[in-house]
Amino acid sequence: MPLARRPSTEAEAAALASGIRLRIIRLTTFEAMTNKELAARLRRDPATTLHHVRRLVDTGFLVPQEPRRGARGAKEIPYLSTGLSWQLDNADADPVVINEAMLEAYLAELAEADLAETDTARLVVQVPAGEVAEFKRRLDGLLEEFKARPRDPGAERTAVYVSVYPSR
Repeated sequence: MPLARRPSTEAEAAALASGIRLRIIRLTTFEAMTNKELAARLRRDPATTLHHVRRLVDTGFLVPQEPRRGARGAKEIPYLSTGLSWQLDNADADPVVINEAMLEAYLAELAEADLAETDTARLVVQVPAGEVAEFKRRLDGLLEEFKARPRDPGAERTAVYVSVYPSR
């Protein structure tokens, strides 16, 4: 059964309206990363990345972990995703802004992927108007089923991007 999502707050929706922040959430889903590690992975300036990290912490998408010592002995704070983004319904947010951020994040991640290891499909189906909601619920249910499985530290990570839209 698909997860019952709660409406996002205005601050949460605004935090999700950034492709870079969506990428930070994804990168920290299974592994805590410091701001320095995130900046290097995203090829961004650490100060800019820290701005995004702080925004995600303030809105509950990231949680700081126990500080640790870096290579030069400096204190570093790793951050881990809380999974909140998957629990929200952004119906009240501007769908164009949220969808553009998701697409931006997807395209940036795909640009870094090995296309030989990427399985891509594109399909147009005919779904009667009265069955579109069921189609979306079933897709959501499948994603939720795999999301809810116990974490296996040795398992391969698989990214999924799904977009359902009218084909005109």
